[in-house]
Amino acid sequence: MKRVVNPVRADWQRKVESVGLAWHSAKGAYWNEAAYYSFTMDEILKLEDATNKVHAMCLEAAQHIIDNDLFDKLHIPARVVPLIIAAWQQEPPSLYGRFDFAYDGMGPPKMLEYNADTPTSLVEASLAQWFWLQDVFPAKDQFNSLHERLIEQWKMLAPYLQGDRLHFAGMDDIEDGVTLAYLRDTAEQAGITCETLTIPQIGMSSDGFFTDLNDQVIESIFKLYPWEWIMNEDERFVRGVLERGTDMQWIEPVWKMLLSNKGLLAVLWDLFPDSPYLLPASFDVADTLTWDAYVRKPLLSREGANVTVTMFDQTLMESQGDYGDEGYVYQSLATIPNMNGLYPVIGSWIIGQESAGMGIRESKRIITDNMSQFVPHVIEG
Repeated sequence: MKRVVNPVRADWQRKVESVGLAWHSAKGAYWNEAAYYSFTMDEILKLEDATNKVHAMCLEAAQHIIDNDLFDKLHIPARVVPLIIAAWQQEPPSLYGRFDFAYDGMGPPKMLEYNADTPTSLVEASLAQWFWLQDVFPAKDQFNSLHERLIEQWKMLAPYLQGDRLHFAGMDDIEDGVTLAYLRDTAEQAGITCETLTIPQIGMSSDGFFTDLNDQVIESIFKLYPWEWIMNEDERFVRGVLERGTDMQWIEPVWKMLLSNKGLLAVLWDLFPDSPYLLPASFDVADTLTWDAYVRKPLLSREGANVTVTMFDQTLMESQGDYGDEGYVYQSLATIPNMNGLYPVIGSWIIGQESAGMGIRESKRIITDNMSQFVPHVIEG
């Protein structure tokens, strides 16, 4: 694994915009093709194997949380627990998820967290870096079968969908809008009839069913909107979710609340302390006394918000944000490789139940946040 400086394409902005990456410079330089990461096939196979094995462990951890009633540990509201259990027992299918790994090409990949409910950076991982590869290194390969796997997974999901169409819903912003449009396109390529609306546009009939802009009952929905946000909507909306939750097909299903919660890290460590892919983690700060350095993470934070890094009892760095009231988990500090002052994190994707590709975001510090840049990759050797 190495970072290679490389010339950017002429008119690169137009090229990435043509495949949907309209936010390439929205918060500074987000897309960065002035470099790429080079991997050997052996390194890619290690990442693929780690992703599949950690995903399987996560499913075991979800069952463990349910069997041992650990919902309070994850600060999951009591009123949503019966819905999670019912959905888990019904085994509704999942579309995707993204693991974040620390990896240097030598030791085993170390899981940092699992973005299991509303993972971001899909358009850049699936499309933008693939078309970059075709322009710059057409004879080389990339760990990226995301587009094809998404279409195949939608075909597998289709028989589980209720009603005659699948609704897509998210926030009214450019990144969510483009990501939803892309996912809708892959679903339509799989033969599924689709409709799109925003979360605020979801209505409710007099008898408590969710409806779209045409007053059609929503029977199946893909929502690019975290489950914990859904559970904080107005009371009538939440009551509708709780009462109709198992009558609708939700993608991602509500049991993803167990895996998108960073408390999962502590559960995994309790279950699999010998795994080469996990870092020590705990709900109890006292356990950090035996660690040289650790990271405190809110159970539900996003984009690296409210993360604190402590080394030898001194705060090394911290990020700001609006999370933390829900509680924290503590994780031993991972060794993220330093590539000339930049720290890459591997985003390794699961489509269905299989590893399907990756994207890389690099930062000037070891906390990956919304200012971190996406850098493409190549398989060489």
